Amino acid sequence: MNRSVDAVIVGAGHNSLACALHLASKGWSVALFEQAAEAGGAVRSGDYTLPGFRHDWAAMNLSLFAGSAFFKAYGDVLAARGLEFVPVAKPFASAFPDGKWLGVCTDTAATTARIRGFSERDAGTWNQLLAAFPGEAEQIFALLGSPMRNHALAGFLFRLWRKRGTGGALDMGRFLMQTPRAWLGQTFESEHLQAMLGAWGMHLDFAPDIAGGALFPYLEGMAGQSFGMVIGKGGADTIIRAMQSEIEARGGSVECNAAVARILHADGQASGVELADGRQITARKAVIANVAPSALVRLTGGTGNEGFDRAMTGFEHAPGTMMIHLALDSLPDWAAGEELKTFAYVHLAPSLDQMAQTYAQAKAGLLPDEPVIVVGQPTVFDPSRAPEGKHVLWLQVRMVPGTIKSDAGGTITANDWAQAAEPMAVRALDILERYAPGTRGKILGQRIVPPTELEAENPNLVGGDQVCGSHHLAQHFLFRPARGHTDGSTPLTKLHLTGAAVWPGAGAGAGAGYLLARKLAGN
Repeated sequence: MNRSVDAVIVGAGHNSLACALHLASKGWSVALFEQAAEAGGAVRSGDYTLPGFRHDWAAMNLSLFAGSAFFKAYGDVLAARGLEFVPVAKPFASAFPDGKWLGVCTDTAATTARIRGFSERDAGTWNQLLAAFPGEAEQIFALLGSPMRNHALAGFLFRLWRKRGTGGALDMGRFLMQTPRAWLGQTFESEHLQAMLGAWGMHLDFAPDIAGGALFPYLEGMAGQSFGMVIGKGGADTIIRAMQSEIEARGGSVECNAAVARILHADGQASGVELADGRQITARKAVIANVAPSALVRLTGGTGNEGFDRAMTGFEHAPGTMMIHLALDSLPDWAAGEELKTFAYVHLAPSLDQMAQTYAQAKAGLLPDEPVIVVGQPTVFDPSRAPEGKHVLWLQVRMVPGTIKSDAGGTITANDWAQAAEPMAVRALDILERYAPGTRGKILGQRIVPPTELEAENPNLVGGDQVCGSHHLAQHFLFRPARGHTDGSTPLTKLHLTGAAVWPGAGAGAGAGYLLARKLAGN
């Protein structure tokens, strides 16, 4: 049966839900259509190994959501709908092949003492950075949370110039363009500390030598020290369930197993969508597509603007990720020290050189011989995710190619993920076993999710790219997803793009969806 609403939204990821909730609060009627069996996109949780063991499908860290402008506006109503966070005082650490480890916690003295064990000078530098962080964060978050238009960027630079002068503004500009390796090497002398912080760049497609990546190791280090981390009680999907419930309470609808076949438009204006089952939904005010840019061209059959369509089909994606979900009898016994059991994330990324090599291999289509492993231990802070005394482990294998050409390790002969997933998981678990001997013997259940399955479940994760597009400088800031379209606008009137492919990009902060909703609603 056909129907008409103010806004039709393609996809029900967290950006879509944030957008829909704000529009509904302004009196818009909204309808969301999701091709998957449940809402959430990459922010999903479920019993993926054994009953009673709740795993986060992809996203685990909800700090950006908890600190977002959207949550500031809607936190109270979402809490009333059951949203609950779990604070994490020990957000991340790294274990190293030499048996040492280094970690960041909200206890400044403890973090500084650990760093001092590697370098007295670096301990002093850490405290200097921490003291300056509130002022730096004010500027950086103002940039990252604002609409990315020419005059907005000019306004940011003018305010920065007035506050810091020409030299200070140029220093900030230089920092925003630096590679992780350059900034880390100029700031710290300990290679262990450089590697611990540099691992965060790999979460956002910034290998050590990629320009523009210095910001992320800096922000994660300072924010982890200052605020810790936040995860969802019972799973990251706590934010999804709460938003969906509130949207429906306001008269909106979220329909799953409902794929959109095409976006309807004529004479340069979008008018609605046609679902795979033939139903047509008319949009009186807006069609909002939370899709990968290339999918926008497919769904419209072309917007009529050759340059825009070329930019969308040429949008570059980051290398893929493979997820491994483990149900464990007990936590890993970390060889570097028992205290590693008390951290939410443990990175297994031994050096900047190794990370650079891993990234280069994945970009070349090779299965890396030594991928970066991100080990999530959520049940340390949220025991509700597993039966009493048991644990879940959340493993990201970064980076891996979406399309396999060969194996850098020389032992995996398969060139498709259907055959390569299991041996690649063995390689990843071999690495974990080196750092935490005996972990294999603790495994009660296992689920391997290769990049192809991540994309099948969520087509926005092209090739298993969990950030829906590279954040390199040529595709960030004024160029995300393309120059002149950072606000989600398209050449078709009433058609808008949102999601991680649109400024401000990836992460669970709901920035793209909320910024678009405020623009459409007028506030």
